[in-house]
Amino acid sequence: MGTTFDETEIDSALSDLTAGEKAWAQTSLRRRRELLDEIHTRTGRFAADWVRAARTWKGLDEDSPLVGEEWMSGPMTLLQATAALLATLTALEQGRSPLDGVALTAAPGDRVAVPILPLDVYDRLLLSGFRGEVWLRPGVDAGTARRRAGLAQLDPTATAGIGAILGAGNITSIPPLDALYELYAHNRVVALKLNPITDPLFTVLEMIFAPLIELGVLRILTGGAEAGGYLVHHPDVAHVHMTGSAHTHDAIVWGPGPEGQERKSDQRPLLDKPITSELGGVSPTIVVPGEWSDADLRFQAEHVATQRLHNGGYNCVATQAVVLSANWPQKEKFLAELRAALDKAPQRPAYYPGSDNRVADAVAAYPDAERFGPGQSRVLVENLPQTETPLLRTEYFAPVLGVVELPDDGGEFLQHAVDFANTELTGTLGANVIAHPSTIKRLGVAFDRAIERLRYGAIAVNAWTGLAFLTPRAAWGAYPGHTIDDVQSGIGVVHNAFLLDDVERTVVSGPFRPAPRSLMHGELALSPKPPWFVTNATAAATGRKLTEFYASGNPARLPGVFLSAFRG
Repeated sequence: MGTTFDETEIDSALSDLTAGEKAWAQTSLRRRRELLDEIHTRTGRFAADWVRAARTWKGLDEDSPLVGEEWMSGPMTLLQATAALLATLTALEQGRSPLDGVALTAAPGDRVAVPILPLDVYDRLLLSGFRGEVWLRPGVDAGTARRRAGLAQLDPTATAGIGAILGAGNITSIPPLDALYELYAHNRVVALKLNPITDPLFTVLEMIFAPLIELGVLRILTGGAEAGGYLVHHPDVAHVHMTGSAHTHDAIVWGPGPEGQERKSDQRPLLDKPITSELGGVSPTIVVPGEWSDADLRFQAEHVATQRLHNGGYNCVATQAVVLSANWPQKEKFLAELRAALDKAPQRPAYYPGSDNRVADAVAAYPDAERFGPGQSRVLVENLPQTETPLLRTEYFAPVLGVVELPDDGGEFLQHAVDFANTELTGTLGANVIAHPSTIKRLGVAFDRAIERLRYGAIAVNAWTGLAFLTPRAAWGAYPGHTIDDVQSGIGVVHNAFLLDDVERTVVSGPFRPAPRSLMHGELALSPKPPWFVTNATAAATGRKLTEFYASGNPARLPGVFLSAFRG
């Protein structure tokens, strides 16, 4: 498929969807559930074709461990999402809340927490030691949460027009997940325009989503920015959802160039319909000082390197600012391990357009930056100013990482780091906190309070917020409260397979150490080095085996998963 622009193709698709909306309104909960089951089956069938297409345009060798990223953030994620949504539809079809049987708990600040991980025996086995919950907005009680869960599926006949989706060009499961969320959370039929980078996936997605296409409730389109502009401004489109940058969002809402800036200052949007968005930002990883072993320092340095380099660095939630205590006695050892991890991570092509220019911009802004890896394509900037510097305000969307040192220890450092992240960094999509279990225990309520105070849509403690993306019942999006004229990391959420209302954030956590060291130090976690680590030698095999397991649900496949994972 090319990126040529054909108005008649878009007009025809929207005409089909206008008729398809009537069909969707008449589609029962049972049939909607069956459609999810069919898509799940077809995702498993075409998973290898999906991964082959993705690794080809991303320039990954067939035998590269990094192909595991394409299995896990591609078909595996969609398989988990369809299964979780299917369970929600089953409950609603039976007249139950999707939260029936789910033990809601209290979160800090008069919030209700909805557990999302682990929810079944397979979660406990495959993600041993990892936890997750969605926090609802303050003041929403458990009864209200149960009553509102289901969103638009509580009244499936009340459809909401055509939703236009501008698909992401980086993580391949984003466009299909967004399409499902429009259909099931909002009862909107969908015109999905792929990012030109992902055009090789067109045929695979058409095969997977054939049941929805045949029903007339989904059309998949291609084309460049001109086609996207025509689509979102089309009078037949009721709502727009996009994934990308704040710059692209503003060009859509206000228009490009000086005229767009003038419209923005005058509050005269060019877009005459609502828009939701998942945008990036400058994501922090706060490293809380403690007494770490050499193995801890090495593992967590690989963890931070992964947070930056996963998918080549082209993730909306990739870590860009590492926040350290200037007084941490082990700071220099940690930084040495971080440099080594950045240097030895597998090399890969810079497939995302403009990456080399953004790296060059970073080097120009910071001439003393260190460069790592073959071709010196990875940039590390140490001793950043604490305010008003490009790396804290500009999402580079490239393998660029900065280090900020704050002059505090212990609890004072953590509170200062939270204030710094909330006020000095652009965006609110995701924040990570790494802390030794004994430090978390010592800080107690102060640690809990720090997590509560972080204004981010996803927070990970001893994990990466990418886990929240992969977890189907997690809500994924910016911290609530942004507006089209100050959009930051976006408006609204996606994924959210419980179909929860009043979402504030997702909080996930993981073990500080991989197994078997976790068990040797009293952590009840059997997880080895996670397969999404860029340094995991068996990530491709583990990702494929996990995908095959989620496609089949056959527990006989689990021993192969575990064997591959522990070899990583």
